[in-house]
Amino acid sequence: VRDLAEHLGLTEAEVDEGMVAAAGYRAGSLDTPNTDSDAEHAALSSGRTHPEQIGVDDPGMQLMEDIRALVPHMAELDDRERTILELRFGQELTQARIGAELGISQMHVSRILTRTLTKLRTHLLAED
Repeated sequence: VRDLAEHLGLTEAEVDEGMVAAAGYRAGSLDTPNTDSDAEHAALSSGRTHPEQIGVDDPGMQLMEDIRALVPHMAELDDRERTILELRFGQELTQARIGAELGISQMHVSRILTRTLTKLRTHLLAED
């Protein structure tokens, strides 16, 4: 980098920046096997070329579709139901911990969760 900077009359930082920018324009072959470092993605596509992956189900997309389908039904829940769902699935608290925070029993939390999840499930199945 130092020699190149000196030869071009630039600073080393400018040469570094240029090298990073140039790396963004290298096109790889579609026939190059995937070496994705993301463990979940790599497990689905390990060693497969890009054309071989076309049409392969992406579990992340299904999750996003499920979440989008839930959004309008979440608005129909009351504040306590939404709070308990957030504490249980968002913050991953136990039912006992949720009960302690809300001043209700673990059994009551369990009943509310069961009722709320049944309500959401019923709405989602009715859409299908």
